Amino acid sequence: MTVPEPGSPIVFRNGLVLTLDDRRTIIRSGDVLIEGDRISAVGERLAAPEGAFEIDASGGIIMPGMVDTHRHMWQTAMRGYGADWTLTQYFVWYYLQFGKLFRPEDIYAGNYLSALEAIDAGVTTSVDWSHGLQTTQHADAAVDALKAVPGRFVLGYGNIQQSPWEWTTSPEFRDFVNRRITIGDDMLGFQICFDLPARDNDEWPERAAFEVARELGVAVSTHSGVWNVTKDDSIKWMYENGFMGPSNIYVHAASLSEDSYHRIAATGGSISVSAESEASAGQGYPTTWEARKYGIPISLSNDTSVWWSGDMFAAMRNTLNADRIREHYEAHLQGETVTHLSARAQHAVEWATRGGAKALGWDSLIGSLEVGKKADVVLLKNDQDPAMTPIINPYGHVVYQAQRSDVHTVVINGRIVKHNHTLLVGSVAKAKAAAERTVEYLVSQMGYDAWASGMNPEIPEQQKRAMDNPYMYTEYKG
Repeated sequence: MTVPEPGSPIVFRNGLVLTLDDRRTIIRSGDVLIEGDRISAVGERLAAPEGAFEIDASGGIIMPGMVDTHRHMWQTAMRGYGADWTLTQYFVWYYLQFGKLFRPEDIYAGNYLSALEAIDAGVTTSVDWSHGLQTTQHADAAVDALKAVPGRFVLGYGNIQQSPWEWTTSPEFRDFVNRRITIGDDMLGFQICFDLPARDNDEWPERAAFEVARELGVAVSTHSGVWNVTKDDSIKWMYENGFMGPSNIYVHAASLSEDSYHRIAATGGSISVSAESEASAGQGYPTTWEARKYGIPISLSNDTSVWWSGDMFAAMRNTLNADRIREHYEAHLQGETVTHLSARAQHAVEWATRGGAKALGWDSLIGSLEVGKKADVVLLKNDQDPAMTPIINPYGHVVYQAQRSDVHTVVINGRIVKHNHTLLVGSVAKAKAAAERTVEYLVSQMGYDAWASGMNPEIPEQQKRAMDNPYMYTEYKG
C-alpha cells in the first residue's frame, strides 16, 4: 500500500468532522488538512497543496485520536489469562508469585504488542503504566518497544517489587532517566507511577518518591481509591504535604470520601476511569458519576489486557453505561424516575480524547482537531459494516455503534500509521512470535499445572469476603 512519506501533506475529504474544539463544532461534510506534524486547516472544501495525499472520508467520522491514560502494557502478552480473576488474585499472581519471573524481553513483548494494538484501535496516545520494571534493564526494554512503534506514548515508570522511596532514589533510576528520557518530549513522555497503601501508623516514606518527581518536573500517577487497599489516607498525606496538583492522575479513585474528592477538585487533578476494570475487579463503582459532581476532569483507560479489551470504544461504552445505571439506581432508591440523562454520549467521547489530553498536560497539543495542534487524527469508516450507516447522532455513533474494526485510518504526528484498515508500522508477526515466547517461558518456569490453575481459580465452598491485603510492600499472610 502506497502512502506518503512522513511530513508530506495529507487531506481528509468529505467526512463528518467531530472537532472537539471549545465550541464542539461539527462539520457534516468537511475536510482536515495536515501539513508536517500539524493540522493546518479544518473546514469545507479546503484548498490543499499540490500533491497532497487525499483520503476519501465520505460516509465516515473524522475525530481526534483517542488517549488512554492508564494501561499496563507489559502484561499484554498474557492477554485474557485473568478473565475470571478478582483484584486479589491479580495482586497475588503479579506482586507476590509470578510477576517476578518477567525478563526484559517479556516486558518488550508486552509493550510492543500493546503499542500495535492501541494504534490499530485508534488510540494515538497511551500511558504505559509500567509497574513491572524490576530493573533498569526492564525499563530499557519497555522504552525500546515503545520507540519501535511510531505512536505517542508516556512511560509511567513503576516497580511493584520494591518500595517507591527505594527505586526512585537509586543511582540506577537516575542514570536511566538521564540516558533514555527527554523531559518535555511529546512523543515519549514520562511519569512516575506508584501507590500509597493504607497503614496503621502515620509514617509516610513515599515522600521521597514525590520529591524525586518534583525535582524532575514530572507527574505522579497513582492507583487511588481502590477498595480496602488505597484509601483516603493517601489523599490526606499527599494534600497535607503539598504534593497534589494539576499534573496528578488518580487512577480509579472509585472508593473515596467526599473530602478526598474535594481535595482532588481543589488542586486540579484528574481521575482516570477504567470502567471494565472497576466493574470486574472491585476497586469500587466507576467514578464518573462522582467526579462530575465535583467538577473533576475525567479521562478514560483500559487498565490491562490480561483481563479486558484494549480499545476505547469498550471504555466509552462501559463508562457511560455505568454512569447511567448509577443515576437510575440512585433515583429509584428515592422512589423517583430519571426523565433526562445527565451523562451524554458527547461526554464519553470528550473523556476519551480531550480528557486524556488535559490529564497529560498536552491539551494545547492534542485532543481536538484545531489549527496548530499536532496531527493525531482517526477516521472511522467501514463500507462493509452495516452498523456504520446511517450516521445521524455522531457522538452516539462513536460510543454505541462504532467499533475497532471501523478504524480506517490513523495519523499520528502527521504520519499515516494505519490506512484502509491495514497497519503500516511495526510487525504483527513479530509481536505474535515475541508473545508466544513469553508464554512458553512462563509455562516452563511455573509448570503447566500452576499455569493452568492460575487462569481458572477455584471457587471455595465458603468464599471469604475479606483477606489479608496482598499489596505492594506489605506482609502477606493469607
